[in-house]
Amino acid sequence: MNSNDNSNSNDISSDINSDDRARAVAAAPTAPTATPEAKPATNPRRRRGLTILAAVVVAGGAAYGIYDWLVLSHFESTDNAYVQGNVIQITPQIGGTVMAINADDTDRVKAGQPLVQLDPADAKVALDQAEAALAQAVRQVRTLYANNGSLAAQVALRQSDIVRAQSDIARAQDDLKRRQALSGNGAVSKEELNHAETTLANARSALAAAQAGVAAAREQLTSNRSLTDGTSVAEHPSVLAAAAKVREAYLATQRVALPAPVDGYVARRTVQLGQRVAAGTPMMSIVPLDQLWVDANFKEVQLRNIRLDQPVKLTADLYGKKVEYSGRVAGLGVGTGAAFALLPAQNATGNWIKVVQRVPVRIALDPEQLKANPLRVGLSMDAEIDIADKSGKMLADAPRAAALSQTQVYSQLDQGAEAEVQRIIAANLGRGGVEGGKARTSTPAQPAPSLHPAARVPAAAATRASHVNPV
Repeated sequence: MNSNDNSNSNDISSDINSDDRARAVAAAPTAPTATPEAKPATNPRRRRGLTILAAVVVAGGAAYGIYDWLVLSHFESTDNAYVQGNVIQITPQIGGTVMAINADDTDRVKAGQPLVQLDPADAKVALDQAEAALAQAVRQVRTLYANNGSLAAQVALRQSDIVRAQSDIARAQDDLKRRQALSGNGAVSKEELNHAETTLANARSALAAAQAGVAAAREQLTSNRSLTDGTSVAEHPSVLAAAAKVREAYLATQRVALPAPVDGYVARRTVQLGQRVAAGTPMMSIVPLDQLWVDANFKEVQLRNIRLDQPVKLTADLYGKKVEYSGRVAGLGVGTGAAFALLPAQNATGNWIKVVQRVPVRIALDPEQLKANPLRVGLSMDAEIDIADKSGKMLADAPRAAALSQTQVYSQLDQGAEAEVQRIIAANLGRGGVEGGKARTSTPAQPAPSLHPAARVPAAAATRASHVNPV
């Protein structure tokens, strides 16, 4: 019984152990079987494609290098370019009240066309005053010339006094000599002799007074002639000063109308009707669209091969690539934009970061192309400069031969002023005193011959005084 039980238990344990071993064997990983190495698959078509692609890339790089060396290296381009032009401000030369505005924004105007009209009342009043002052000056100068004759007559009158005084002296001397000859035998009393001596002394005093009168008259004549010698009424300084005032007032009457200095288009009109404006107040601007240029701002590293008169091709964003402008390099700026900024950079203080600077290059445009395809001030442009020819200069070495721009509008404003001045002078010259604008001056009176030796020296001195400023 026991033996059977033991055998049964042994069989059961052996079965369990066999089952465990079987499960362990099943769970254990199987060892890989040794197989021969697989060779990579070869694809001739793929290898050929990769070879062709590499060859194309190398050829494209070489072609671009050759193109850059032969073509692209001969051009410098930038899209930092803008259209610029003359923006001419219209400002009054005199103050006044605006009475009329004859042009507005976008209007086309011609040179000489009136743009703004000011009130002319004040200018006309000033012109009337200046004309009256000129007429008065002409008459005062005529008086100076007329005084030459009256003063010369005074000199002649004073000389006749000298002759009369000399005659009185001669008569008194003869009377005294006769009385002195008779006084020895008592025929003439002492009192009568004294009376003759007194008469002679009085005659000599009268001669001295007459000579002094002649000298004074000659001084007055000389002084008056100093104001009139060597000139005419029309050319007298007093008349010229008054005539200048007339011209100034006449110009003011012409400047009440503000003309357009050039042909162009009106922009930025700020003046209003009835506005009181002072001289120099901006009213509007005129932009001549046929005088435009382009300022292309190139980097400083692009300037080394840019020269004057090199050809330039430009396109505007307004028309696109279909319209191409031809230009030429007119000049290179003398400084960067930062150097001329309102607040220039202070690179010597604080932290510093290098920024590539740009220099404006002025490009002149073809007027015929501007007429066919008008541009506006401030438009964006693309510029490409052909730098193949480097024989030109970087900066101009001679001054400009002619004026950059000029107008003849303002030079015609004073054409009627001279005629107005001559009319006033002619109207106030009179008919008898002056002939042809020249004053009639009398010949200096010659002193009468002295009858007494004592009168010769004063008379000669008076004669020399009268010829200080001969006519």
